[in-house]
Amino acid sequence: MLLASPAMAAASDAPVPHLRKQGTAVQLIVDNQPFLVLGGELHNSSASYLPSLQKLWKPLQEAGVNTVLAPVQWDQVEPQEGRFDFTVLDGMLKQARASNSRLILLWFGAWKNSMSTYMPAFVKRDQQRFPRARNRAGEAQDILSPFSAATLKADAAAFAAMMAHLKQTDPQRTVLMVQVENEIGMLPDVRDYSAPANAAFAGPVPAQLTAYLAANRATLHPMVRKLWESHGGRSAGSWGEVFGDTIEAQEVFQAWYYAAFTSELAAAGKAAYGLPMFVNVALNRPGKKPGEYPSAGPLPHLFDIWKAAAPAVDILAIDTYFANFTEWARQFKRPDNPLFVPEGNRIGRPELGANAFFSIGELDAIGYSPFGIEDIERAPNDPLRGAYALLRQMTPLIMQAQGRGVMRGFKASVSYDGVVDPAPAKVALGGYQLEVSLANQWGKTESLEFEARGGLVVQTGDDEFVVAGKGLTVTFRDPDGATVAIEKATEGHFKDGVWQEERWMNGDQTHQGRHIRLDGERWSAQKVKLYKFR
Repeated sequence: MLLASPAMAAASDAPVPHLRKQGTAVQLIVDNQPFLVLGGELHNSSASYLPSLQKLWKPLQEAGVNTVLAPVQWDQVEPQEGRFDFTVLDGMLKQARASNSRLILLWFGAWKNSMSTYMPAFVKRDQQRFPRARNRAGEAQDILSPFSAATLKADAAAFAAMMAHLKQTDPQRTVLMVQVENEIGMLPDVRDYSAPANAAFAGPVPAQLTAYLAANRATLHPMVRKLWESHGGRSAGSWGEVFGDTIEAQEVFQAWYYAAFTSELAAAGKAAYGLPMFVNVALNRPGKKPGEYPSAGPLPHLFDIWKAAAPAVDILAIDTYFANFTEWARQFKRPDNPLFVPEGNRIGRPELGANAFFSIGELDAIGYSPFGIEDIERAPNDPLRGAYALLRQMTPLIMQAQGRGVMRGFKASVSYDGVVDPAPAKVALGGYQLEVSLANQWGKTESLEFEARGGLVVQTGDDEFVVAGKGLTVTFRDPDGATVAIEKATEGHFKDGVWQEERWMNGDQTHQGRHIRLDGERWSAQKVKLYKFR
């Protein structure tokens, strides 16, 4: 019998990545340490052909990406029913390890961007066994119906097989988390109008949901609470009796069945290998009705439905391409839901670095990941590079600070239409009132400059702070009226988690002791010690 090598034996003892609470934050624990995902999501097909994938690792490493989010396609891993081929997945694992990168896998199973384009041929061709959803006119859509037990069984079998394979072949814990499906949602109508769906709508609301509503009445989303209470706050009845027959009520109904399907899928995967699992969601545009956007996904107004129906799902995650990032991101950070951004705007957008700093510094995000990350190879000056480099330096400090009330993040508030609010942010931290401006102190600041600026402030001791980011001007004030002055300010960097001083900044760079000001053209950090006088 062959004995395992010491390296492999050590690797096989590595703990399974998991989620752990720290104060008000939830962190991803990898190798017994909090792990900050500085990620990038590949284009949909980039991971499906190993020779092409091989070329991407070096430029991603150079860009500071520590985790790659890569799809695994149901049709590719199960070309024939019950016969699995994990050649591409195994190659991906091997390449990631060779580049010292981690992976988060995206399961493209029954649904991807609402549609069902990644189902295997045996599913595509057997529409009797694997029925499609139907629109209000009764026409079949290229969307698998969540009301099919056969579809759930087939999807879950393939997903569980992949997870079992991972447990056996990834003792190094290269894979940190798994996304279940991708941007679930119903189009072009609010819900599935197939015969089984219509029968379910006429049937009883699951007691699991009404019990959740009763137990969480005070914190329910206003839309859900209004629907429920306007029909008497019933503990039982049909969907129409409990919620009514409005478009909002029908979206709640569809959300329950999408979420229940997803939870069964996640549970099957976890039974094989218990990695953290999340779902992602395409956001709804202002003024659009369900079905005009992908209806019934895990959107903030439907969180209560998803939380009740999908206990096996650990995180409801945000995909965001809209300008009003801060408004959306705040809605995904809840006591029962940590923020994770698996799919931010595409590479090349000026706000990506600022979005990462805000997510991690203000909302204790598990990580941040823009879409189309391989495109950064053609963008040597992309600001995300500098942002990730600084965040990597600061990771030990950030992970220690998350959830403990000693860190705040900053980014310009931007409307959906792209209008920037230039007003400084005012927050309390470490016994001081901080006024944080992203404006150029000596001239006009354009909208794109505002969007590209952002950062965080961490209290590191009594009267001591680290300010990091780009284009921040931080003024410290005493709530009791004393004058706050700078004892010492230095620019520098972190090495192995320890601050390394560089330039001393007590003159023009701090406006003669009035504030801490970070360059608007580059990502940098300063450490400041304050004192007060009257």
